[in-house]
Amino acid sequence: EGESFSIADPNEAWLLEMIGTGGKGGAIWVARRVPDGYMTAHANHARIGEFPLDDPENCLYSENIIDFAKEKGLYNPETDGAFRFNDVYDPPSTAHLKYTETRVWSIFRRAAPSAEFSPDYHRNKKGAKPYPLFIKPDKKLKLQDVFSLVRDHYEGTEFDMRKDIAAGPSGNPNRPRPLEWEVNGQKYSWERPISTYNTAFSYVAQLRNYLPDEIGGICWFAVDDTYTNCYFPIYCNNTVIPKPFATGDINHYSDESAWWAFNFVANFAMIRYDLMVNDIKEIQSQLENEFLIMQKAVEAAALKMDDKNRMLYLNNYSVNSGNKVHNAWIKLGNELISKYNDGYVKDSNYRINAHPYSKEYLKKVIEIEGDRYIIN
Repeated sequence: EGESFSIADPNEAWLLEMIGTGGKGGAIWVARRVPDGYMTAHANHARIGEFPLDDPENCLYSENIIDFAKEKGLYNPETDGAFRFNDVYDPPSTAHLKYTETRVWSIFRRAAPSAEFSPDYHRNKKGAKPYPLFIKPDKKLKLQDVFSLVRDHYEGTEFDMRKDIAAGPSGNPNRPRPLEWEVNGQKYSWERPISTYNTAFSYVAQLRNYLPDEIGGICWFAVDDTYTNCYFPIYCNNTVIPKPFATGDINHYSDESAWWAFNFVANFAMIRYDLMVNDIKEIQSQLENEFLIMQKAVEAAALKMDDKNRMLYLNNYSVNSGNKVHNAWIKLGNELISKYNDGYVKDSNYRINAHPYSKEYLKKVIEIEGDRYIIN
């Protein structure tokens, strides 16, 4: 099996793809530099196809990359045409493309809507061409844009996971594992979105070459599902992390653990996802915007400090930010239980209101159940 890696410093970014040799030692690999002003995406599937053999400034590869494929009978230059790393070492299938390339497509369609990327390739339709390795976004992406790109259930497309029957009455985009299933000998699979509940953690790396490394490098870090998480800044020279993000036991719930705080909120929201997700997104946006607004002032202050005080200052700021996120999610979990208790919804004056299923869902019930619920 192989793996893809995003590798970057303040001046350039590369995509590295690598597979093992089956016990023979070493690895087979190829790396492509992301052109300035462009972006790439990868999701559990090799993306590098044909690559230049004589452009070391933009492409590097292991010496055995082609010979090993020929030795194993994976590639015949006389019949197979140009060597394509992904086709040789990670050949596509309908199930695999659906699981992987749908995510790439969704990143690309949102970053460059003008390109009108077709879903045909990730549905493995005959004649469909693979998505390009690199694309130029329609506009320069801000941090908030990148946060948004990794929060995705294919909303607004024909694959929108809030809209099919499996989403239930509250438009829940989450699907239980395994994603593949079978009925009467026919295989099926749910979509695999970018945002998924079994994400342990995620981060967005911000790298800036016009600042000292200890200020210019930030890991915007969060735990659990990207759609309902909250990114806060950890500066790359920090030596400590917030205690709630270093605390936890997967087998025992604890209010002291940020991982459990976020998991509780995300899991409880599945009861009435269509309603509770709005409460979550409000707090998420509020905190992230606060951190982004504070960033300029925090870094301006850090620039005026000597190395020792700068490290202490940025450590304290990141720790306080992480603690703030953890406390906000503990409070949010408590508020959700009170506001949505027993299926009712309390308004800002604590008055209880019924909130029935949508008319669209009730129509689906009638389509499936027929006359079962008729009362007149």
